[in-house]
Amino acid sequence: MIDASIPELPDYGEAALEQAFAALEASARTAAANLSGEAQVETFRLEWLGRKQGRLNEISSRWLKGAPPEAKKALGVRFNALKTVVEGLLEQAAGAGPSDAALKAEAIDITLPGTRRLTGAEHPITKTLNEIVSVFAALGYSVGVGPEVETDFYNFESMNFPPGHPARDTQDTLVVANQERRPLRDRLLLRTHTSPVQMRTMEQQPPPVRIVIPGKVHRNDAADATHSPIFHQVEGLCVDTNITFSDLKGTLDHAMKALFGSSVKTRFFPSFFPFTEPSADVQISCIFCGGKGCRKCKQSGWIELLGCGMVDPGVFAFAAQKQPAYDPKKISGFAFGMGVERIAMMKYGISEIGQFYAGDMRFLGQFA
Repeated sequence: MIDASIPELPDYGEAALEQAFAALEASARTAAANLSGEAQVETFRLEWLGRKQGRLNEISSRWLKGAPPEAKKALGVRFNALKTVVEGLLEQAAGAGPSDAALKAEAIDITLPGTRRLTGAEHPITKTLNEIVSVFAALGYSVGVGPEVETDFYNFESMNFPPGHPARDTQDTLVVANQERRPLRDRLLLRTHTSPVQMRTMEQQPPPVRIVIPGKVHRNDAADATHSPIFHQVEGLCVDTNITFSDLKGTLDHAMKALFGSSVKTRFFPSFFPFTEPSADVQISCIFCGGKGCRKCKQSGWIELLGCGMVDPGVFAFAAQKQPAYDPKKISGFAFGMGVERIAMMKYGISEIGQFYAGDMRFLGQFA
């Protein structure tokens, strides 16, 4: 079927070609100017560029193929120019922006405040743990870390808890099953304190040593308001020549003042730990009543907070097996340990330890 909008060329002269192609270009521009919507754009594309019935295809069949050899070059140049114009008109029509209504619907009021991206916050246990570590970091202590799954040797024996020692009963231990064929010292368990890191550090590093050891520990405790089978500790170890109990008292007194305020007082009472001798329990003056006596301190004015002592020579003897510099006749040191949850409960007035682990965002949001 012949397209009536494409006339027959009277001849292939320059004037005839110029007039014919100028008329086609004008027709294309007029049609493109009135396009609106995807359907009309597609109709225009098929009308001009369609492979079977497009006008350019018709021009190629009727004009180019029938042209004499001497006219093909001039005709081809004008044909390509027309094709470029039509493609440009089509691209312009297809890329035209959306209607005013669509633009208005998508408009953004740049005077409004931006969308606030909520950022996370430290968990109260993490926050308290970092506060404790930062206090000792300011005193020159480095941070030690170690595995949560430990051997009996590092968790107990090297810390002066020999097999059968009654002090083991105070640390209800979660052990890994099916290890009966292993020697006792090689059996695996979930560490009950971070003290194994003290021994691992001394085996790898000669004195002087000053480290704090934050981490998670596990004991087979029944959960109640103040106990959990999973909790966190920060222990400390200082080893050098001529370390005395006075150094220990001064260090912990400074730490307690840094954590709870300069008005806090400390006092030490004799105690027992297998890995320290002498050992002491540390109490601080009640931060709730200022030492006057209240329900939280049981009217005593004091709250027991942590344990400490001078490192037992037996512990140094274990370290000396791999690091001879830990000769208990030449060096001394002190160690201490405190529960992170207990300190966090005091600082933030929390009465139930289980709230730390419940995942209740209403509770945790208070610390953001």
